[in-house]
Amino acid sequence: MDYQTITVETTDGVAIISLNRPDKMNAMNGQMRAELPHAIKAAEENARVIVITGSGRAFCTGQDLGDTGDATNLDLERTLRDEYGPMLEAIYDCKLPTIAAVNGPAAGAGASLALTADVVIATESAYFLQAFTRIGLLPDAGGTWFMPRQMGMAKAMGAALFADKISARQADDWGMIWEAVADEEFDAHWRKRAAHLANGPTQAYRAVKQAIRGSFESDLPDQLATEAHLQGQCGKSRDFQEGVVAFMEKRPAKFEGR
Repeated sequence: MDYQTITVETTDGVAIISLNRPDKMNAMNGQMRAELPHAIKAAEENARVIVITGSGRAFCTGQDLGDTGDATNLDLERTLRDEYGPMLEAIYDCKLPTIAAVNGPAAGAGASLALTADVVIATESAYFLQAFTRIGLLPDAGGTWFMPRQMGMAKAMGAALFADKISARQADDWGMIWEAVADEEFDAHWRKRAAHLANGPTQAYRAVKQAIRGSFESDLPDQLATEAHLQGQCGKSRDFQEGVVAFMEKRPAKFEGR
């Protein structure tokens, strides 16, 4: 597919999807919301980890309010249901580990987009902002689902009501993201993290995602049963066999993702 609003580069098992509207600070339009799930599903077939990042100085500043002319006539319910929903679900349901490399501001639906990834790594100069109440709206694109789970009810409520900027360092301290990294180290750092996952036990990563996410709806006996079932599946993988042999031979494992 000839993408117009994103770029995709796959090297050594790492698929890097860059939001590519730098003149608009990577604000999302309908084209981008259609291209992202297509790129995610294509990368699932030929990569072992997916990174979503931004071109230029921003990660993503949310909805492009100029995309459809008069923003006050935008059918928000339809847009969220038919365009944002499939995009976010494609990322969340991805079979591979996903990383959001937040290189700059992540605002509105752009913040929600970042939080949809399994791991968020942000440069220290980046920030997260849910500014919806400033224009008479509530956080959407999954924001009201992800924030309480990742930063707690009190912080999520304050972030939504006051619409304050949350620095990358604050987000790290609050458990909203995995880590904030010094600007000068950011690019090399997330690439190293992505390479680690690309060379890891892909089936085990998939099981980790399933087990941790499911734990919110499980009691302890159910979760123990889930762990046992998934561990049984992982125990039949070639990666488990390689991991055991490598451990016994005191060498790094060479996982194939199978």
